[in-house]
Amino acid sequence: MDELIDILDADGNMTKTTAMKSEAHKNGWFHQTVHIWFYTKDGSILMQQRGKEKDVYPLLWDVSVAGHIGAGEDIITSALREIQEEIGLTILPSELEKIGIFKSVKNHSEVLKDYEFHHTFIAKLKSPFSTLQKQDSEVEALKLISLNEFSKVLKDPIKYSYVPHDISYYRTILKEIPNKENNL
Repeated sequence: MDELIDILDADGNMTKTTAMKSEAHKNGWFHQTVHIWFYTKDGSILMQQRGKEKDVYPLLWDVSVAGHIGAGEDIITSALREIQEEIGLTILPSELEKIGIFKSVKNHSEVLKDYEFHHTFIAKLKSPFSTLQKQDSEVEALKLISLNEFSKVLKDPIKYSYVPHDISYYRTILKEIPNKENNL
C-alpha cells in the first residue's frame, strides 16, 4: 500500500518534505519505519513470515511487526497501529521499550531502494500466541522461535529463510531480549 511519508536526510534528520512511499523507494530517499520485536516469558521471539506478494523478501521470516511511519505520525502511534494491523494485538504505549534506531541501506534493484531508519522496540507478548490474528495481505504466517534457535539462524540468515538484516542489528535484538527477561 502506498502512503505519504516524511523524508529524512542521511543522518536521520527531518527534511520537512514528504513523498509517497513508492517515490522514496524509487529514489532512495531516507525515511522512518518501526520494528517491534515481541518476546515471551519462556525465552521465545515472535517471528512473522512476510507475505508472498511483498516486493522485497517475500516469504522470508522477519521481525514480529514492522511498517512505515506515516507523514507527521508519532513514532509510538505508528508502532501501536502496525501491531494492531499486522497481528491484531492492542497494547499500551508503556509496554514498548525502545532499544535504538538502526540505519539500513538496501539497494534491491534500480527502482527499489530501501533507505530507512528503523525505530526499534521490544515488548513482552502477554497474550496467548493462539489469539494473534495475522493480516493476510502482509503476513503469511507467525511462529515462536527460541532464543537459542534464533542465535543459530544468525550464522546464516538466508540459509534459514530469514531477512538478511545487518548481523549487528540481529545481535542487538538477541542481546536485549534476554536482558529484559533476566530483570523481570
